[in-house]
Amino acid sequence: MKKIEQLENAKRKLLGEGLSTCTFEELHEMERQLDQGVSKIRARKMQVFQEQIEKLKEKEKLLCAENTVLLEKCGNQFGGQASEEERETTTNAECSEITDDVETGLFIGLPEHRSKRLPNT
Repeated sequence: MKKIEQLENAKRKLLGEGLSTCTFEELHEMERQLDQGVSKIRARKMQVFQEQIEKLKEKEKLLCAENTVLLEKCGNQFGGQASEEERETTTNAECSEITDDVETGLFIGLPEHRSKRLPNT
């Protein structure tokens, strides 16, 4: 029974309850333990995210390949109406990497000032 009470007290303290009786050293030790726990949780979370990203990339490759096959079938079914170049362009656009960089600009000021500056840049 004593062991159960000790475990319940430790659990309550780690949950932030009943801390008024804790010494500075106990609080410091609990903080260290919690920091270690959070670090392990974050590492595992990142690992799971990486695994999910890899699975999604594989799925993307499979879907792009399937899309290419379907586009070829559509071209054959309609008597080759879509040119090879059109099918290639469509496939490449749909299967391109999502991680492409995008350049953006920020202008501060009234709209007439922006339009005057744009042709000069």
